[in-house]
Amino acid sequence: MELLQDKHSGVATVTATADTKKSCYILAIETSCDETSVAIVKDGRDIVANIVSSQIDTHQKFGGVVPEVASRKHVETITFIIDEAVRKSGLSLADLSAIAVTQGPGLVGSLLVGIVAAKSLALALDLPLIGTHHIAGHIYANALVHEMEYPCIALVASGGHTELVYIEREGVFRLIGRTRDDAVGEAYDKVARALQFPYPGGPHVDRLAGEADETIELPRAWLEPESYDFSFSGLKSAVLNVINQAKMRGEPPMRAALARGFQESVIDVLVEKSMRAVKAYEAKQLLLCGGVAANKGLRAALSARCEAERVPLLVPPHELCGDNAAMIAAAAYLKWQRGQFTPLDMKAEPLFSLEGWSVE
Repeated sequence: MELLQDKHSGVATVTATADTKKSCYILAIETSCDETSVAIVKDGRDIVANIVSSQIDTHQKFGGVVPEVASRKHVETITFIIDEAVRKSGLSLADLSAIAVTQGPGLVGSLLVGIVAAKSLALALDLPLIGTHHIAGHIYANALVHEMEYPCIALVASGGHTELVYIEREGVFRLIGRTRDDAVGEAYDKVARALQFPYPGGPHVDRLAGEADETIELPRAWLEPESYDFSFSGLKSAVLNVINQAKMRGEPPMRAALARGFQESVIDVLVEKSMRAVKAYEAKQLLLCGGVAANKGLRAALSARCEAERVPLLVPPHELCGDNAAMIAAAAYLKWQRGQFTPLDMKAEPLFSLEGWSVE
């Protein structure tokens, strides 16, 4: 077993030979934000158990995730969720091949709860530990239900991330575009709050936009001609401006038309930049992943455009779009196959580099 220092992330990894002749059962833990999740996945593809405990009810009263509250809730539930995942799988702890955990990015307090639990299990069971990148998990959620082909482009859209990722070959990532301000899910929640919807607001805006008969036209932030980056703060400000103007006139805002205008602006930019990246990088597939992948309007628009352009579109089922541990196990399997394990002195990495996490 050899200890190596990753030149990109500075994170040490242990390289060893994994036994790939027998089935691999990875128990994965995900606590990067406000879901406590534990899963057991066989051979990186077959979900044996995937338990998710949401904190939405707790954070709704605050209008968003409170980091300290989230980490305390993880502490309260993590042991029970691990027990439930093992019980549901029908396996024993002796059947496990490795322990995986989200190392980052995420809220540092929340990450630490999962990491401590994963380290304890790995040490007690004498199993390899695999620190896993959260976004790699979202991308490889698709591998749980689809056959991925390379090279491909992934559009990651969630509450904390909006990124375009070029995946040259299995487990090798290159970030080609990212948000410069608000992530798309964050923008949805802020607009939903302005429209007086509860947290999380994205599904409410999506539903209202689908019901609208009219549209209030809003700007699109295309940025520089060749850029794959995103910016949604100006769009959010434009929505607030329309609402404030209606209030000054003593009129109620046209909520449905405004929701539709906001969603159309977001979708236009996401779809156009994604398809431009697919063509520029000669990608064989486009992957949609992250919590916003559950958005009906985005899924429909990307599906129609990909069908017209004859580009295969891969989207996970709704239950695998949000944060869950099965996706972490799927990504960790890439490392397990190559014997690239993580030492027990692993630290939480709130700003973890996706490119640095790439397989060797």
